[in-house]
Amino acid sequence: MTAPSHLALVPFISVDNMMRFVLHVGLERILTELASEIEADFRRWESFDKTPRVASHSDVGVIELMPTSDGEFYGFKYVNGHPKNMQAGLQTVTAFGVLADVATGYPLLLSEMTILTALRTAATSAMAAKHLAPKGAHTMAMIGNGAQSEFQALAFRALCGIEHVRLYDIDPAATRKCAANLEGTGLRITPCKSAEAAMEGAQIITTCTADKQCATILTDNMVGSGVHINAIGGDCPGKTELHRDILLRSDIFVEYTPQTRIEGEIQQLDADHPVTELWRVIAGQAPGRTGAKQITLFDGVGFAIEDFAALRYVHARVKGTSFVQNLDMIADPDDPRDLYGMLMRAKG
Repeated sequence: MTAPSHLALVPFISVDNMMRFVLHVGLERILTELASEIEADFRRWESFDKTPRVASHSDVGVIELMPTSDGEFYGFKYVNGHPKNMQAGLQTVTAFGVLADVATGYPLLLSEMTILTALRTAATSAMAAKHLAPKGAHTMAMIGNGAQSEFQALAFRALCGIEHVRLYDIDPAATRKCAANLEGTGLRITPCKSAEAAMEGAQIITTCTADKQCATILTDNMVGSGVHINAIGGDCPGKTELHRDILLRSDIFVEYTPQTRIEGEIQQLDADHPVTELWRVIAGQAPGRTGAKQITLFDGVGFAIEDFAALRYVHARVKGTSFVQNLDMIADPDDPRDLYGMLMRAKG
């Protein structure tokens, strides 16, 4: 048999290699560099193909594909969301992704994206807050202390200068886990016994809960003027975290409006309720925070361009390193028309 060509060998980043790569580069450096890549792609937002993610819903969760292309590269992510998995000792969210060459259609990278999604979600949150949060914000409430919480806290420290994180989760064990993991990071950590207590003195409020239901994590009376809300837990139809009245008092910023209308907090509002796409703020086409008393709300559900940027980033960073291995994934006959002959020759 002929050895496969370099195009047939697809670079693959395993979970182990992704962890090694992150620890080698440094978590906060990667969060900062990822945010920069995502922001750069938001600045050229109009050059991308865009579509709401393709979702298959069930009573217990959702499985989704998130595709996009800039004409040179094509990327997609496979991701699930199954809140009850945790009861069986499984991850609520798992993911993998592919980056491909538009000119040939050949894949350039296959990567784990469970860890990478946590990184890009945190980087996107902090990037949005950099444009929307009150100046000089130093305290963040982190409501929901699951798998995403530490990444969020460290991203806000790295990009926004957050010094103090106040934690709350309905499961005290999750709060203890988060507080222990963040010990020694330079952040001041305060575990709290209620969402209201966590929000005391916080200029930024992050909500990141997992239940697939219309929940009211924050009620209207809990939210004072001048704060920035980073609402990232609602990410599918029928799943929200904020009372509708909070939305009516806030200036709302989203990733891709057609998707967020289906999945985000704004599914509670009329279809013509005004929102601003974040890319327009980043590109200087729309204002972000305009006043000290303004409530800004980033209704973040995750969008394919963020995953595309993350895949491009790791593809460039791991090329030629020990953090990537090649997989013989693409059939590569000597004669492209003779796939059958290639199969038969494998007998010998």
